[in-house]
Amino acid sequence: MAEQKTPFRKRLRDWGGGIIIGALAAGLIVAAGASDMGASDMGASDMGEYDRILPFDAQSMWLMKQARAIIETYQVDSAEKPAEESKILYGAIRGMVEAWGDPYTRFVDPMQLKEEEIEMEGEYGGLGIYIGQRDGKTLVISPIEDTPADRVGLKPQDQIVKIEDEIILGWDSQQVVKKLRGKPGTSVTIWIRREGEEELLKFEITRENIKLKSVRSEMMDGNLGYVRISQFKHKTGQEVRESLLSLLKDGARGFILDLRNNGGGLLNSSVEICDMFLNGGLVVGMKGRVERANDEIFANPGTVTSLPMVVLINEGSASASEIVAGALTDRGRAVSIGKKTFGKGSVQTLFNLTDGSGLYVTIARYHTPSGKIIDHVGLEPDIEVAGEVTRETEKDEQLTRARQELKNILSGKGTPVRKMPEAS
Repeated sequence: MAEQKTPFRKRLRDWGGGIIIGALAAGLIVAAGASDMGASDMGASDMGEYDRILPFDAQSMWLMKQARAIIETYQVDSAEKPAEESKILYGAIRGMVEAWGDPYTRFVDPMQLKEEEIEMEGEYGGLGIYIGQRDGKTLVISPIEDTPADRVGLKPQDQIVKIEDEIILGWDSQQVVKKLRGKPGTSVTIWIRREGEEELLKFEITRENIKLKSVRSEMMDGNLGYVRISQFKHKTGQEVRESLLSLLKDGARGFILDLRNNGGGLLNSSVEICDMFLNGGLVVGMKGRVERANDEIFANPGTVTSLPMVVLINEGSASASEIVAGALTDRGRAVSIGKKTFGKGSVQTLFNLTDGSGLYVTIARYHTPSGKIIDHVGLEPDIEVAGEVTRETEKDEQLTRARQELKNILSGKGTPVRKMPEAS
């Protein structure tokens, strides 16, 4: 049986729980003492106690108190339109989080967290687009297939420069997403900087209720099973399994797994997909700052299919897609075809805070079974083929090459992939 360490999710829940309890205890102590003591009243021992329980030293806390007092006293509208306490608090937390300079470590208030949970279930109002940030730029990772963003022609690596009349340089990803989403039927105008184009490209896009169907499959050339995964959601593993079994029943002799323009999703879902093709052994490793963030995830013995396969990737393949492609190619289970992937290989864990808000924290970086680091690097395909994803199958150069390579392997003309390792 394959080696199996303590489940990663359980370890994180235990770790996160400790942090939450600690934060709650500190909050009670601060609440009890803050109203009775100003900075000027503190003795040396009091200062030491406050340094221990407060998020900043006492001098910094007093500076924040002064700033708030000045605004509340002199800002022209502060009496008639006082700021909500929660907005002040959440703004301060966001500012603190942003100071670390990691676009994927972020704070979400209770309402935002509920909206994100709805999205992960597979439905929301917007454009249908994955975005990421790199070097201060907001980039399109990939449009989701058959959504407004896809239909107007947005492409991976497009830089979003302007939304409506606002230049978004310096915005965090949350601000961008909030501006792009809205009521279905309403429109939003965005300006894109695209490599090879001298002028900014203008797109007016009508928002839709985005229903995320993550898997599509069909039989090609009589016996080649084609499975396209557009994102990794809660039900993606179940949908892929059903597609594989149906194609096998119809006589598939090999598989093409298409991960192009797949911006990622849930880690558990990506591991579940790998488990269908790998007979035990390492799927992905994680290396973090603290020991509890270091882990390795293994496939279970047995597979859904051991038939030959190829995997399609491109510059829009990121995160969970890179985990799957990296595991299948490193383990000799598949040949990868297409273009170099995006390179988003970090692990974010949600820590639920006591008021219903949450903190997503980058706790580790992924590495493939052979030790390759994905983050900011990406994965190179075994066979590089230029081209773009298109619904016109015969014009899809990457898919055409994948079909040919798989036929060669089946006929014995191509170089077959290495025999996949057995479970230990």
